Order: sequence, then structure tokens, then C-alpha cells
Amino acid sequence: MTSEGSNAQATSNEGSGLRQAQPASDMRPELVEGPIVLVGAPGSGKSTVGAMLAERLGVTFRDVDAAIVERAGKSIPEIFTDDGEAAFRALEERITAELLPLPGVLSLGGGAVLSAVTRSALRGHRVIWLKVGLGQSLKRVGLDTARPLLLGNVRGRLRKLLSERAALYREVGTEVIDTDNTTPAEIVETIMNTHATEH
Repeated sequence: MTSEGSNAQATSNEGSGLRQAQPASDMRPELVEGPIVLVGAPGSGKSTVGAMLAERLGVTFRDVDAAIVERAGKSIPEIFTDDGEAAFRALEERITAELLPLPGVLSLGGGAVLSAVTRSALRGHRVIWLKVGLGQSLKRVGLDTARPLLLGNVRGRLRKLLSERAALYREVGTEVIDTDNTTPAEIVETIMNTHATEH
């Protein structure tokens, strides 16, 4: 998931859900002390923004969902079908704990914040909540059958999911960015500029 026209090129690395980017010319090391963690609901753009941000900073991008698929050797819908949601959540919690101490940019699964263990582990980290409204989430997700929790009445399930998780995203987030009328590139610029003024 790389942005077109970037001056950094990412390459996949199997087994850890990561992409290693070559340093960009505008890399700012002071912005990447420890991981930048992205959380948010389906359709918020975590994976897209995370990959683009990592390219800009010249650091590694890791995606928990991708790491789960690699570890399990099957898709997330297959994990839900074969092993159940509880097994998926346990694996998600374990892999999140493994990746969280590593530097770079880390995108968590949309439901990772349901784990009290994960929420506790996020304390002290830079956590950016990419906030998305129902309309935009539905537009971006569409009828994505790769998301098992959204099968059936997608709009109704998304509304319930957003309502249930908002407080948890707010709890763990150290920053909030509204993504409804913002492009991934603009979100990356916001993150870069915010941290540039803080350092």
C-alpha cells in the first residue's frame, strides 16, 4: 500500500505484516521515537495512511491484520469461520503485543481496542485515532465481504460498531483526526505537521 509519486519505495516482508520503506528525503527522525499507532473503525484509512506515513518517514510499516493472516496462514474471514471470533481476538491481542514495542508505524485492527490488555498496553504510546462517520465508513467499506463482522446488514452493523467502539478509541487516542472529508495524503501531512510543531 504505497502512495504514487512517493520518493520512498516499500518492500514486503513476510511473517510480520510489515513493509520496510527506504528513507525519504524529508525524513524527520524526531517524529518517530517509538511507534506511531493508528486506530479506528473500518473505512477510517488506517492501512492506507499508515503505509503512506511510513514512506514519508522512512520507517517500517506494520499492519496487525496482515500479520494475523500471515501467522494463521488463512484469511480473517476463514479464521472467524473455522476458529471463531474469540480465537481471532486472542491472536490479535498476542500479535499486537508483539508488534507494539517495535519502532515505526503500526496499524491496529479495528476491534483491537476491545481488549483491555491492549488498551492498557497502549498507554504511553503515541496513538492517533482516525475518526470516521457512518456515511464515509459505509462508502469506503461498501459491501466488503472480507470483513466478517459486517456481513448482512452492513449499515446497521457499522452503526452499532461505531457506537460501541467510539469510547474505546477515545480512551486510547492521544490525538484525533477526522477523516470524513480528508484524503490520506492530507492526513499524513496533518500528522507530520503536528509532530513537527511538538518537537
